[in-house]
Amino acid sequence: MLSNGTHSYIKDNRNENIKIYINGDFYNRKDAKISVFDSGFLLGDGVWEGIRLLNGNLVFIEEHLDRLFASAQGISLDIPLSRQNILDELNKVLIKNNMNDNIHIRLIVSRGDKITPYQNPNANVGPINFVIIPEYKKTNPETYIKGLTIGRVDNVRPNENILSPHYNTLSKLNCILASIEANKHGYDEGIMNDINGNVSTCNSTNLFFIQDNTVITSTGEYCLNGITRAKAIQLCHENNIQCNEINFTFEDIRNCDEAFVTGTFAGIIPVSKLEDKELKSTQSSSIVNKIRELYNQKIKEYIG
Repeated sequence: MLSNGTHSYIKDNRNENIKIYINGDFYNRKDAKISVFDSGFLLGDGVWEGIRLLNGNLVFIEEHLDRLFASAQGISLDIPLSRQNILDELNKVLIKNNMNDNIHIRLIVSRGDKITPYQNPNANVGPINFVIIPEYKKTNPETYIKGLTIGRVDNVRPNENILSPHYNTLSKLNCILASIEANKHGYDEGIMNDINGNVSTCNSTNLFFIQDNTVITSTGEYCLNGITRAKAIQLCHENNIQCNEINFTFEDIRNCDEAFVTGTFAGIIPVSKLEDKELKSTQSSSIVNKIRELYNQKIKEYIG
């Protein structure tokens, strides 16, 4: 169990016996393996999605599949499966594991195996590798009570001429290095700038600040097109909460009142400390808490 952070969860011993799906077959967790010649293992060449199952429903699955195929198209990776094919395989996995609620699914598609370790796709010799990992995962409730500590790191987000940050690819080294730097500073998440020096995102979540009752977030140009991020912005607009998607620097929001990050697994997560500054985000009367309640209601409506 992760003790703190955006993916802190409650340990569930059932995960030791889950069945993992690899290319149509099921394997016990300890036996689930991929070839050392896999493109994802060798080069981080592939795409993925993290999906929540709540009350028998794959939450916001339409948007997740949209992003999966958009990311694959963005890196010229052909997924020879339809959206319905993928849904069918996801359901097979859930039935096989008798899963219905508080499940986190990692869906991975790599470019497949290579004849030899070499980056050019002309060295690939077969179809994609398609993996589905379902786990019993419930967010640690302490995450919302204690909040997160975030702060600046030196690693920056690339632009589309390097690798579009909108693509949800297996190539995560940029964010991993930012995470390592954040940990060294004692932060749960690192605030990453874009190539122009404006605040973009955190290393594994999208980022919002609240100053003078106004929600402020980046333009989205240099951050992952987060599904929870989009829902948060939508909920602000629908509920008369001023939300500005703009370019801004850390100095512009250094004295903010609240902040939060967003992600599929834990939803809306309050930030209790911005470097050395204590924030009001975890208070019951905070705007963050209001947005979190609206988001949770949105999920309830979705899953019925």
